[in-house]
Amino acid sequence: MAKQNNTVSSSGTVAVPVKNYKTPKSASERISDKIYWFFRCIIVLNVVVIFLPQLNPARLSEMINKNLSLFSCGVSYSSVIANCGRALRMGWVSEDNFRMLSLFSAFIVLGAVLAAAGGCMSLGNNKLKKRGLLFTAAGGALELGSLFGLYQVYLQFKQSQRPERVLPMLPDTYLLFIILGGALLLLSVLNFILVPKGKKGDVISIEPKFQLFLMMLPVIALAFVFSYLPLYGWRYAFFDYKSGETLSMDKFIGFKWFTSLFQNNATKKDIIRVMQNTLAMSGLGILTSWIPLAFAVFLSEIKNMRFRRFVQTFTTIPNFISWVLVYAIAIAIFSTDGFINTFINSLGGSSDTNYLMSSSHVWLKMLAWGTWKGVGWSAIIYIAAISGIDQNLYEAATVDGAGRFQKMRYITIPDLIPTYCVLLLMSIANILSNGMEQYLVFSNAMNMSDIQVLDLYVYNLGIENGLIPLSTVIGMVKSIISVILLFSANGISKLVRGESIV
Repeated sequence: MAKQNNTVSSSGTVAVPVKNYKTPKSASERISDKIYWFFRCIIVLNVVVIFLPQLNPARLSEMINKNLSLFSCGVSYSSVIANCGRALRMGWVSEDNFRMLSLFSAFIVLGAVLAAAGGCMSLGNNKLKKRGLLFTAAGGALELGSLFGLYQVYLQFKQSQRPERVLPMLPDTYLLFIILGGALLLLSVLNFILVPKGKKGDVISIEPKFQLFLMMLPVIALAFVFSYLPLYGWRYAFFDYKSGETLSMDKFIGFKWFTSLFQNNATKKDIIRVMQNTLAMSGLGILTSWIPLAFAVFLSEIKNMRFRRFVQTFTTIPNFISWVLVYAIAIAIFSTDGFINTFINSLGGSSDTNYLMSSSHVWLKMLAWGTWKGVGWSAIIYIAAISGIDQNLYEAATVDGAGRFQKMRYITIPDLIPTYCVLLLMSIANILSNGMEQYLVFSNAMNMSDIQVLDLYVYNLGIENGLIPLSTVIGMVKSIISVILLFSANGISKLVRGESIV
């Protein structure tokens, strides 16, 4: 038998430790927990499909743009009728039908939101689960009712004056949304019966780990929408596609665009030049990545708090200024009639040099502008790390007779090195991603050969020249190389420092 450690109090009585045992779940609760896993998957799928144009049940007419998702139909009525102007002017179909279509689409989106809210509430205790099931049931019922309304709109399209012009259609995905809405309603009712009522006096609560998950959920959703969902566009790299055309299998060309990168001499020369600019500017950025650390260290040594706040605010504000406004500032200073030339002329000289048009030292100019704009913002993470250093170390160093610079050398900087290494490794992984806005606004005919980085090159290929497949191929290669560099840098960090970042 296991030994039990008892303690003796001052009064001589033996105190037996009390163990906290969880109340065993009933059979209905165990069944409900299993159903909830399937239930939450349906809720997630129900939210995702409203953003996919291929699964839009509200495209009840071929006049409606096939690139519209259900979400777009619900929030943008003008997008729904964008291609229906002639049909509305000629009276072939009533505009009220399109209004009802947009309204029912909005109701389906609202139903998905209610179901998602109920899914989040399902992570709480039984009392919160009960309330969440009401949300999901209402969302499922609202979706089913709205789908019935869409079917009535479809019938109105078929009964219009010129149905051969309106081209009514009932998408195959209509049945999918009926199944999802019905499953939400059915499982909500079933779980409502299985989940026991909360005890009287119970308060609504969620476990801390689920609270943290719900706090991260918006960030995860944004990362999915803006970072992972666009990967669906990689399919353009395997088609002979031009903007505005229909993507079909008869235009499938396989790896033709990939091989053209190495077969076309002009393309190879452009890529070599662009890679040279990209690696040079990224390399300069990596070599000067210690500047925010040094700035944060010296900023923390300022004893006058009012002056410190002023300096930190003054150096952080440029990060929130767009590159267009930064270029406007550059014009006011370095253009032909800018501040520098005006000042030289006021001293009796003669200068009309346009420094922005010059192609000399472009890399250093871009580095200087980027450093000025981002040094204050980049120093924030180091300032936060400095505030977390144990103050007893500084007090002990003072007792030992260490001066200000010795404290910086032996305490502050060593404690910032791990943070600096993580950011450095992330910079190495993103060595091919310089951004585009800065180089786009500063580019001109004179410096284009020296300022064009990979991101700007992809933009020019896809937007200006219309070579969307080729620009997609280059973007894919860049992403793959970035991932390889990230894991390589992580492996080096693990070997050298014994710590990894992934």
